[in-house]
This record gives sequence, C-alpha cells and structure tokens, in this order.
Amino acid sequence: MGFIKFDKTQLINLEYSLPKEMLRSNRAGAFSCNTIIGCNTRKYHGLLICHQPLLGNTTHVLLSKLDETVIQRDAEFNIGLNRYPNSYNPKGHKYVRDFSADIIPKITYRVGGVVLTKETMFVTEQEKVMIRYTLVEAQSPTTLRIKPFLAFRNIHSLSKKNIYLDTKYEKVPSGIKTRMYDGYSPLYMQFSKSKAEYVHSPDWYNDLEYFHEKDRGYEYLEDLYVPGFFEFPIKKGESVIFCAGTEEIKPALISRSFNKELKLRTPRNSYENCLINSAEQFFYNHNGETDIIAGYPWYDRQGRYTFISLPGLSLAKGNEDGCNNVMETMVSQMMGIFFPETGRGENTRFHSADTSLWFIWALQKCCHFGKCREKAWKIYGKVVKNIIEGYAKGNQMFRMDDNGLIYISEDYPAITWMNASVEGRPVTPRFGYVVEVNALWYNAIRFAQELAELTNEKTWASRMKKMADKISQSFEQVFWDEEKEYLADYVTADKTDWSVRPNQIIAVSMPYSPVPSSVSRHVIDTALKKLLTPKGLRTLAPDDPFYKGRYKGDEKKRDLALHQGTVYPWLLGHFAEAYHKIYKESAITFLTEVYDNFQEDMMEDGIGTISELYDGDPPHQSQGAISFAANVAELIRIKNMISGGSKKVNN
Repeated sequence: MGFIKFDKTQLINLEYSLPKEMLRSNRAGAFSCNTIIGCNTRKYHGLLICHQPLLGNTTHVLLSKLDETVIQRDAEFNIGLNRYPNSYNPKGHKYVRDFSADIIPKITYRVGGVVLTKETMFVTEQEKVMIRYTLVEAQSPTTLRIKPFLAFRNIHSLSKKNIYLDTKYEKVPSGIKTRMYDGYSPLYMQFSKSKAEYVHSPDWYNDLEYFHEKDRGYEYLEDLYVPGFFEFPIKKGESVIFCAGTEEIKPALISRSFNKELKLRTPRNSYENCLINSAEQFFYNHNGETDIIAGYPWYDRQGRYTFISLPGLSLAKGNEDGCNNVMETMVSQMMGIFFPETGRGENTRFHSADTSLWFIWALQKCCHFGKCREKAWKIYGKVVKNIIEGYAKGNQMFRMDDNGLIYISEDYPAITWMNASVEGRPVTPRFGYVVEVNALWYNAIRFAQELAELTNEKTWASRMKKMADKISQSFEQVFWDEEKEYLADYVTADKTDWSVRPNQIIAVSMPYSPVPSSVSRHVIDTALKKLLTPKGLRTLAPDDPFYKGRYKGDEKKRDLALHQGTVYPWLLGHFAEAYHKIYKESAITFLTEVYDNFQEDMMEDGIGTISELYDGDPPHQSQGAISFAANVAELIRIKNMISGGSKKVNN
C-alpha cells in the first residue's frame, strides 16, 4: 500500500473527503488545486491557475474543472461531482474506488464492469496540465465524454454569467483553442488521441457553491462557462491524455511529455519525501528571476517569508542554485535598505522592520551548507553593510538609540511579522524595542563582524564588535525580568509588554544571540509550559485575557485571532534551534517527537504538505492556506538538525 492512499469507504464519505485538498505547482508559477474527490470547494480551486502577463501578471483561474461521463450501450454515468446550494449534481463520488498520490494524484472509478483511472500531472516550467485516463477494465465498447468548466477570472474573485464572453473557438490538432475574454492567454485543450471529437455547445452552469468561502464570510456562488464537450472511444488497456495549456502542443508529443515529466517527480512515498516534494513547489522562475511563493493557494511572494523559508527549502535537495537565484532576485529589487515585502511592480510595498535582518540570517544559514563565507561576503558584503549602516542611521519607521537597540516608531506599529490589522488598526501593535527585531539586529552585526574579520576588514569589524557589545549589555537590561523569568515582547518609553509570545524564542534561537544561556533556559521553559503544542508555538499564552483559541469566522474575526493564540509551525524551527543550543545532543529524542508530530498531517487537509496555521486550542485544527513555505522549510531544517545530531551521538 502507498504512503498517500484513501479507500472507497473514506472517499464516498464527503464529510471526510471534501476537506482533503491536493496541490500541484510548477516552476513557472502555475498550479492546480482541488479536493482529492474532484469537487471544487474554494474559489481558489482549479485545474489550471496561472499568471496573466497582460493583466498585471496577476494569478487567474482558466480551467476550473472537468466533468467526465462514461458511456456504454447508450447508458451514461457521470463521474463528476459538483456542489450546488443544498445539493450535489452529479454525484460521481459514488463511483470512486480509491485515491493515491505517491507519484502523481491517481483516482480510480468503477462503473459497473468499467474500471477507469485518472492521473493528473503538472508540467515543469510550462503553464500546462495533463490528465491521463486509462481504461483498466471494460466488458463492452466504451466512450468517454469530457466537459471543461472555464472561469477566466482573477483567483480572488468569482465568475458570473455575462454577455461579454467570447464563445468562438478555433480547431487545433486533436482539440480546440478558446479564450473567454480579451487580454487573457488562449487556452488550448488537446488530446493524445486523434479521434477526440469536439461538440460546441456553449452554456453556463450557475451557482456552484464553495463552502470554504461561505464559512470564511466571502461570496461563495460561482457561474462557470462550458463551451462544449469532447468525446472519444477508448479501448480496454488504452490510455488517453488530455492536455490543457496556454501554448499549443503537437498531439504526438503529449504522451512522450507526460512520461518524461513522470520521471522527474519526487515520490511521495514517505513523510520526509512529502516535505521535499512540497518544498520544490514554492520556487517560481520567471523572466530570469526566481521567487519563493509564500503559500498556496492565495499567497504570492512575501519578502519576510522568502528569507525565513529559504534555508529550509534549499536544504530539501541541496538546492544551492535555487538559494543563490532567490537571493539575487530579491537584492536586485531592493529600495534602499529594504526588500520588497508584498506586491510586484508599481504595487510593491517595502515597509518592514525585520525583513532585511531576516535576509542576513538566511545568508548566514545558507553559508552552513553551501556557499563559503568568503564568497558570500564578496557577493553580498556591500548589501549587508548598507543594511547595517541604514539601520544605524535610522529612518521614519525606526531608529537606533544610544544603547544600540532598534526603536520602532509608534506611528508604525504593524511592521513586524505580527502585522494583522482590522479596520486600519493593528491587532497586536508592537513598537518601541521589539524583542525579535533586536535579536535579529544583534545577530546581523555579529555575523557581519565575523565575515569582516575573515576577510581582514579589521576597521569595520572592530566597529561592528563595539556595536554588538553595546547591544549585548542593553538587551538583557531592557527585556529580561528575573521574577517573571521570560523576555518582554516589546518595550516603549512608558510601557513594557509582558505578553508571553514566541518572539522571545526567536531571540534565543539566533546563531549569535544576545540572550545568555542562563536566561535562555528560562525562556525555553516558559515556551514549553505555555506556548508549545504538537503543531507549533502559540502566538499568545492561553492564560492571557486576549487569547483566542479558535481561528474562525469572517475575515474580521479571523484577523482578530490571527496572532492572539493561533499556532504557527514555522516557529518550531526556532524552538528546536533554541532547545538544541541549550540541551545539545540530549535534545535529539525530544526534537524527533516534535518533527514526527506532523507525519499524520500528510494525510490531512493539504495532502502531503503543511497548512499555514492551526487553532491554539486542541485538537489544533489546521487553518489558513493549505500549503505554507515557511512551515515546510522549518520542518526540513528540524530534520536536518536531528540527522546531524544523531550522527554526532552515533559517532
């Protein structure tokens, strides 16, 4: 039996199978996302979702889904599944027999004496999805009808019936070319079988219901356009491949391309390989640049999470080239000392207190397993120097005080990673001396000092040492309280915030930490008692009056809970590092348990990957995006810590 596998009993139970989603992406930024049972339950579901160059390079759903019908002796069996208000039509799930995804997603249907398999493949570096249908068993002549549902809309919106669509189509070899609206890339739908007949019968299917959007407080009914259907005979043992993409392909090349792509896949035959496979899906190559997609299905690049994710994602396959390419791309788009945080082009936002410091941390981590430090300094030394000099000089958002610490202006209370806002007001305003920002600042200076000394830049290295020594003295005085035995979250001129949050763990975890070991032990103990869950660290201790244990409701309610108790798995990477620093090799057994807690998640929610966040209260239900780069990356880093530690123990 495969590692990722579901049987008939599980699949026909829609309460069980519909929450389980499958993601496939490629290096071109295109992806496919839907439920394992084939019923769309989000506006973010679709078989071909890709960037549109003439529409601001934003992400759009072109092909939403396919409905298939098996025809024998004039009897039709529709194996599709669609949800409408108060009903499902058709109810093809009753024909499903099993689902597996060790290599690519494969679902098996049984209709009377017919056994049909359906395998979905996303093409590397191209906006193209392929679906292979194989008739395994049949007692009589069989015909397969395929009906495409088109959306041609932004991923964040919904399609509605209208009079503006273009219903025209052009015949291409073994298929058609169509485009619903001007400005979009054309959609080519072709087959490996030359006898696939297309019947043009344009129609709208109204009010498909997406219950995930309904639960999240968004509009949830969509109208999808069906231009017609394809129909072809299929013999027992025969495979026919449907190909949908933004470029035409020669039908004779479809099977060859499918088999070639199959050989490139990392098998999802273990927990570790699932993480590796998932890690590969976040890299996005375009126009000679490489980005990290923060999460699927609705995130784009985010500067902070690019750098938090990069070391772990690069570890997945020793991907040093990917690491270098991402670094080069981000550096090329800097504005002063700031990296792009969100958006692209004219819509890029740069406001962040810590992203540039996370860049230095990522560079530092990548040096451990790839690029040598002298080379890193040669390539990025000027960038590192500019960042440190810029922070020391200060700007409208923050300044460096005489004690060496960075002080964030109260006019910018939402420029750390806890940046949720509701109606223009930050949910967790954090300004003044912020604990993890100053730990990242100290680490950056010490790392710069180390590389400057390594390359014999003695004067600058000496200056960095003096700055770091001052910060080291100030940090403990500002953030530590012996009676409370943990670090403050932030400190202003007239307030010390003693909320128990995981940011103090980030401070302890830094390679160069301003937190002494004696204090670190107490911080770790506090995290163990109040923040650690099987799925990560809570963003706020449960005994805090502002704690919210459930992330649910409309957007406002969710944002109010976002950093007030929700659990983030990526914080476990820093917890593991902090714990290992203190407890050395005796930590390995415990960290193995922390890592293994997510093995069960490979079969839940986002199959084979890790969701964005979890509820703070048991049973810690997953929430947010179904696949999040930082979470996958940090679990890979924990595995690397365990493997390295185990080798030391065994030696």
